[in-house]
Amino acid sequence: MTLDLARLRAETPGCAHVLHLNAAGSALPSQRTLDATVNHLQLEAEIGGYEAAAKAHDDLEGFYPAVAKLIGAKADEIAFVENATRAWDLAFYSLDFKPGDRILTCVSEYSSNYISYLQVARKTGAEIVVVPDDNYGQIDLGALERAIDKRTKLVSISHVPTQGGLVQPAEAVGKITNDAGILYLLDACQSVGQLPVDVTKVGCDFLSVTGRKYMRAPRGTGFLYAKRATTSQIEPLLLDNHAAKWTDDNAYTVRDDARRFENWERYFAGVIGLKVAADQINELGMEPIWARLRELADGLRERLATLKGVKLTDLGKVKGAIVTFAVEGKDHNELKARLREQAINVTVSTQFSSRLDLKGRGLLNVMRASVHVYNTEDELDRFVAALEKII
Repeated sequence: MTLDLARLRAETPGCAHVLHLNAAGSALPSQRTLDATVNHLQLEAEIGGYEAAAKAHDDLEGFYPAVAKLIGAKADEIAFVENATRAWDLAFYSLDFKPGDRILTCVSEYSSNYISYLQVARKTGAEIVVVPDDNYGQIDLGALERAIDKRTKLVSISHVPTQGGLVQPAEAVGKITNDAGILYLLDACQSVGQLPVDVTKVGCDFLSVTGRKYMRAPRGTGFLYAKRATTSQIEPLLLDNHAAKWTDDNAYTVRDDARRFENWERYFAGVIGLKVAADQINELGMEPIWARLRELADGLRERLATLKGVKLTDLGKVKGAIVTFAVEGKDHNELKARLREQAINVTVSTQFSSRLDLKGRGLLNVMRASVHVYNTEDELDRFVAALEKII
């Protein structure tokens, strides 16, 4: 299937206003997603929130199979959560860590996740083990196998880190963890919607996703995948009367599907918006989306490589839609601001987001330009020309 670029841009209102190279921060939504979200908010204003939810029942329930289809899961393995961080937290903090338990992670791990490892290690006596990178800058699979022992409780990595184009070999990691019988938590915040993700092939037990990035959904939306076969007995850290039932004065029963990780109260318009965004991805197909994103990102790297003083900083055997680079002798935040004055959106990734990786490479920060399907070759030319003029 070939993507209809003209149609994609016509259906994306933001394309008329900005050159948006910040999909890894928050992508431009389609008009269809915008309408679905705003229409439900309008309905709430007109007839009441509870009544609007009742009227939109089928659309709200349709969220689960739509998202499940996108990642090869079952509908009862999906929970709506307000963002990827909270989805990840709900999985991680529901695990019962004991002194000596080992948490295995990677060098490129996201800071928010690593702070959680530090907190749990401090409170429980668990141990954090950072598996080294291989020559490509991705997790060393041999080192991972050697690091797993009887004390290993969890392997937890980010599929695509926030600070670069690296795509971690998630399926290979899954085979190792599955063979060892170890729980596997995958932060797919940047990967779902960017590249094909099939949880049956990845082999993860939990997977956390945001709506606002490559899924092009509203902010304040996300989901958690919880594999029924391996996680159904894990009780969430937080429960309410949606996740569980009060069955006796001193007893309660927890739901046996992934919705036990949800709140009773949620962003209903966002649920519908995320469903519509998932529907659109399913209609377009992840393979053509992934092919187009790699084509754009590779083309951008080639263009940037011609600029004097610009050094590409992406790692990995497989590189995705996030393009990072450093500009010698320049303040990256100032460059970002100067580009913003020309309605060109990029951002800066810092050690705040990935201390082990960037600090280890001697990088204080890097510029980040992340493409999506609505971007064009002409836009890449315009961006590189504007950057060259500034520097």
